Amino acid sequence: MDVSSDLKKTPLHDLNVSLGARMVPFAGYEMPVQFPAGVMKEHLHTRTAAGLFDVSHMGQVIVRARSGDNADAALALERLVPVDVAGLPEGRQRYALFTAGDGGILDDLMIANLGDHFFVVVNAACKDADLAHLEKHIGDTCELTMLTDRALIALQGPHAQSVLAELWADIAGMRFMDVRACDLHDADCIVSRSGYTGEDGFEISIPADRAEKVCRHLLDHPDVMPIGLGARDSLRLEAGLCLYGNDIDTTTTPVEAALEWAIQKVRRTGGEREGGFPGAEAILGQFASGAARRRVGLKVEGKAPVRPPARLYADAEGKTEVGHVTSGGFGPSIEAPVAMGYVPVALAAPGTPLFAEVRGKYLPVTVTALPFVANTFKR
Repeated sequence: MDVSSDLKKTPLHDLNVSLGARMVPFAGYEMPVQFPAGVMKEHLHTRTAAGLFDVSHMGQVIVRARSGDNADAALALERLVPVDVAGLPEGRQRYALFTAGDGGILDDLMIANLGDHFFVVVNAACKDADLAHLEKHIGDTCELTMLTDRALIALQGPHAQSVLAELWADIAGMRFMDVRACDLHDADCIVSRSGYTGEDGFEISIPADRAEKVCRHLLDHPDVMPIGLGARDSLRLEAGLCLYGNDIDTTTTPVEAALEWAIQKVRRTGGEREGGFPGAEAILGQFASGAARRRVGLKVEGKAPVRPPARLYADAEGKTEVGHVTSGGFGPSIEAPVAMGYVPVALAAPGTPLFAEVRGKYLPVTVTALPFVANTFKR
C-alpha cells in the first residue's frame, strides 16, 4: 500500500517494514496495521503468549513544577483533569481525562508520578492540541516537554512478565499501574505495568536510538510476535476499553461513557478537593442526577460484524432510533461479533434487546455487560 511521504515515521519504522508489516496512515504517522501472520493470529497470540506493539506515535510529555515541588505539578494537573493526582504515590500511574467546560472529553491519558516530575502519555491524534492545552492553562507553573527522542512499545499477554524478566528480574515485583525507571538491554527505560488489551503487560518508553535493539531482543524470544494496529483495536474492544474519537470525544461526558470509576471520591461532590476541573458542574451534576444515555456493550447475533456508525433501534422495523454504535468488529477470542455504543439509560440494562441497521437490514443485538473478555491485570 502506498503511504504518503508526508507522514511521520516512528523510531521503529524500519524494523516494522523489515518484519513485513502492512503500513497505513494513522494519526499522521505511517503505522503497521498488521504483520504477515494477520490480525486474527496476532490477536490470539497476544491473548495466549505475548505481543509486541509499536505505539511510538503517542505523545510522551514531562510535567515538572517550576517551583521544584512535585506537589505543585500535581495540583496544576488537577485543574485540567477530574482525577486525584495529588494523592498519586511515587511509582504509580493513573488513567485520566482532559475535560472541556461543558463536560465533554478532550482526550484520555495516563499520568505517572516519577518523584520529581510527572510522565504523561496522550493519544497521537491529540498530542499537539494536548500540549497546547497544558501550556495555556498550567505553563505558568509547570515546565512542559514533549519527548521527541523516545519510542514507546507495549509488551502484552500472559507471557509478558516472563519475557521481560529475562532483561530485568525485578519486573515480577511490579503490579498493575506501577511505574519504574530501569535499564533494559543497556537502555534507560520507563516501564509501566499497564496496556490497552485487557491482558497483563507493560508499556515501555525507550530512547529512540536504542529502541530497535531492545525490540529485536524481545522478538528473538519464541513467545513474542509483532502486533499491528488491527489486532490492537480488536483486543481493546473485547476488553471494553474506549478509543478516543470513537467511543469518547468532546460530545461525551465521563458519566455517559461509564467512566465514573476514573473520578476518585476526593474530586467528587463532598470530597476534599471537590470539582475545580473544567466541566465540573456538568459532570458532578450527572453524578447526582444521572445522564440521559450510557455507553454499553452489544452482543451481536449471527456472524456479521456491526461497525460504527451503525444506528440502533428499539424495533426490528427500524421505526424508533435509540442510539448508535461507536466501535464494532469481530472478537476473535469469543469467535463472535462485538460492539459498543450509546443508548438511553432506560435501555442500558444487560439483556435489553435492540436492533442494529447494517446495509438496510436490522440485526438483533443484546445489551451486555463489559468487558467481553475478562482482564488479567496483576493487581
